Amino acid sequence: MPQVKPIPEGMRTVTPHLVCGGAAEAIEFYKKAFNAKEHGRMPGPGGKLIHAQIQIGDSMLMLVDEFPEMAGSLSPKSLKGTPVSIHLYVENVDEAFAQAVAAGATVKMPLADMFWGDRFGMIEDPFGHHWTLATHTRDLTPEQMQAEMQKTSR
Repeated sequence: MPQVKPIPEGMRTVTPHLVCGGAAEAIEFYKKAFNAKEHGRMPGPGGKLIHAQIQIGDSMLMLVDEFPEMAGSLSPKSLKGTPVSIHLYVENVDEAFAQAVAAGATVKMPLADMFWGDRFGMIEDPFGHHWTLATHTRDLTPEQMQAEMQKTSR
């Protein structure tokens, strides 16, 4: 009998698991916004998704529909917001940001060159999840970051 890997092939140690009001629609949005690839879905009773998996870049995400009756599984829309953002590094943040907005995302923080060396911005997807998108543009030491931060806060 072959040895089972404790972390399945293609997975990372930490994997976001998003609760969405309309997980099937969310998958289609993520395909348009972030070029996501679907790895599978499992519909449950009533057509809701009880599990789905997509890949964005080299990272996997799991998605599920809301199931308030099961452990209070609610989406950011039902909760009226989220304290969590998902960070996405991309090759060209200007193109990726524009693509996400064209797909239906709302700009929460416009793109800007940040003191820590990233070009960075934030969007909210139609399902209430916040995404920060960035391209790393400069390697800085902690001291250089501190100096840059002080310059920008004046």
